[in-house]
Amino acid sequence: MVTRIGAQDRDLQQLLCDYVPQVFRRADFRRWCAWGQWNDDYHAFALMEAGRVVANASVMRMRLVLEGQEVTAYQLGAVGCVPSHRGRGLSRVVMSAALDACGDAPVLLFANPTVRQFYPRFGFQPQRQTLFAAAYDAVPEGPPAPTLSLDDAEVRAGLVALSREGLPSTERFGARGYATAASWPVANGFARPLRQLGSEAWVFAGVEGDTLYLDDVFAREPFDLRAWLPRLIDRPIRAIRFGFTPERYWPGAVEAGEDTEADLFVRDLRLSPEAHRFPIMAHT
Repeated sequence: MVTRIGAQDRDLQQLLCDYVPQVFRRADFRRWCAWGQWNDDYHAFALMEAGRVVANASVMRMRLVLEGQEVTAYQLGAVGCVPSHRGRGLSRVVMSAALDACGDAPVLLFANPTVRQFYPRFGFQPQRQTLFAAAYDAVPEGPPAPTLSLDDAEVRAGLVALSREGLPSTERFGARGYATAASWPVANGFARPLRQLGSEAWVFAGVEGDTLYLDDVFAREPFDLRAWLPRLIDRPIRAIRFGFTPERYWPGAVEAGEDTEADLFVRDLRLSPEAHRFPIMAHT
């Protein structure tokens, strides 16, 4: 029997926290839960045995933005089975339960390369994700943009507000209201720093070599991103890489190949025929 775990099920949440690192070696849910990020948009569908989670598929309700239109959809994550119980069809059981909860709504997920053959059995189709880049020379100038920490509850609340009420970073294939998804890689130490560009715009960004990686933008109103770049860098740069489709903030960006690490699968979801990249901070 599949157990549904929600925001109020604190004891069961701890069991899921025990399950996650057994299946995903570098992942942990404990800090994310401690930050209060498990809300009513997120549910886990778990199989229990002897007081522990042995298989799971989680569902996060998403406010997708497709060609400027908002669509309610769901994103799956934390799908898997502990090593000792693999080969018994348990992942299929929890996947079926999770998809039943999604009803007829569109569903998406990001898979790792080892399970590419699994999701088409449930009606999912692979979708190409495109990398975007721009050649741009800049040097540091002015006071550095402040770095914000999600350890601070006020910062977490601010990110929630900007994500819920502000502009999506892309209208082509993006989302609104996904601050709790964005906080997960931060809680696990995977994310680039969160930087403040004035009071109404925050970005996840960092420099590697001579390239600025701009992973996502949370802003209430459009703003001049180029004017802020000298304050986002600590060394000269010659290029920018975007973690989203940058048609709003850098319309001159070019396609820089396929994102071979994304492995996006969709079900009942028709995407733009134009090149696109779902914001990486919105992945679950």
